[in-house]
Amino acid sequence: MSEIKKIWKMPIDLESMQARNANTMVTHLGIEMIEIGDDFLKAKMPVDERTRQPLGIMNGGASCVLAESVGSTAGNYCVDQTKYYCVGLDINTNHISSVREGYVYATAKPFHLGKTTQVWSIEIHDDKEKLVSVTRLTMAVIQRS
Repeated sequence: MSEIKKIWKMPIDLESMQARNANTMVTHLGIEMIEIGDDFLKAKMPVDERTRQPLGIMNGGASCVLAESVGSTAGNYCVDQTKYYCVGLDINTNHISSVREGYVYATAKPFHLGKTTQVWSIEIHDDKEKLVSVTRLTMAVIQRS
């Protein structure tokens, strides 16, 4: 069994992530970063009037926002933020099952952390740990000018 590699290039903690996301779509939808591991970041989002579609189930776009938010946040802690920043380049989400209430939990883990791109896997589960969606997120790593 291989050892888990720590991926973070910047000091990382939940409080600084919440402050970084203040007054953005992340806070508007109630998304919270809740757990940091050596090679993953986990967030949660409520399924409520902000994130449901007219049929009463979580909107697929809300799944994408959650996935991109946790993946993008993680990606930016995997680079030296004084020299680089990361933004979404491509996102692909497959919706597996629906959710009507409670919370959903997204866990982002990298497939690839390169010099100019990153590729992330994000799985979203419900309160009962049932798989809701899977996302592949490609991030562009951009040099600050």
